[in-house]
Amino acid sequence: MPHARDHGGDGPPLVLLHGAGRSLADWDASAALLTAGHRVLAVDLPGHGRSPTVSPWTVPGVVRHLADTLHAHGVAETVVVGHSLGGMVAVEYARVHEGGVRAAVNLDGFRWGRPGEYPGAERVGESLRRSAGAVVPPGYVEGQVVHAARYGIPSDRARSAALAAVRPLPGGRWQTLPERTAALEMYDELDRLGALGVTAWLEGVRCPLLLVQAGRPQPPGPTTQWFADLTARFAQGLSAELAELSHNRPTITFARIDAGHPMTLEAPEAVAALVAGFVRGLSGGAEW
Repeated sequence: MPHARDHGGDGPPLVLLHGAGRSLADWDASAALLTAGHRVLAVDLPGHGRSPTVSPWTVPGVVRHLADTLHAHGVAETVVVGHSLGGMVAVEYARVHEGGVRAAVNLDGFRWGRPGEYPGAERVGESLRRSAGAVVPPGYVEGQVVHAARYGIPSDRARSAALAAVRPLPGGRWQTLPERTAALEMYDELDRLGALGVTAWLEGVRCPLLLVQAGRPQPPGPTTQWFADLTARFAQGLSAELAELSHNRPTITFARIDAGHPMTLEAPEAVAALVAGFVRGLSGGAEW
């Protein structure tokens, strides 16, 4: 069963899910703010953080394990909030468990779309697979802290989150998570969902959805021009598609946040405020 951290709090429950290769620690700062009006439960997805892996790693399987975890913690009707990979899992959980999900929030959890729609996306996938589940040298965590500083993420927050997302090995090395077999299966699953395109993917999800796009591009750094061009094209196309969805489907709300993709670490206050405001609006401020 996946590992979870019950942050406590009073009010309608929120379940928080992290991104690929990350852990529930990414939510610590936002969770501390959300407990003012909610009971907050953060979960390590299978193969991540302190959760055992699953074989094979599939989204339907992850949804089943997540349901077992929520049941074990006495969580019935809830709002499922996910970042990146967690946002995609939140949507799929809402699709399967209609009676137990009041709403779902997807924070920048969108893939590149249909094959060939964004030329260059396949190169990103190849790079992710090459590094999937790698054993990395002792300086890895500090390298993550340096990378996080490009987004303005405080070093203490970045370090604790980086440490929670890896497992120590002899000689000071680190095992990134999920380990390789599960990580490759995970990326295959995300590509499967992403190949549908956002509009088709969200068909059949009936509960209210908050779809959030990062409002800031990746900060300047030692990246290649083709990648910068790809992310700019993708952000523009995604924004147009999400805006059209929210216009045509009254159950969908589209928002941007003034942060980059690692928004739960970069702007936890803004993330918490956005989530809390959306949940208040579901029932006019009343408890469910």
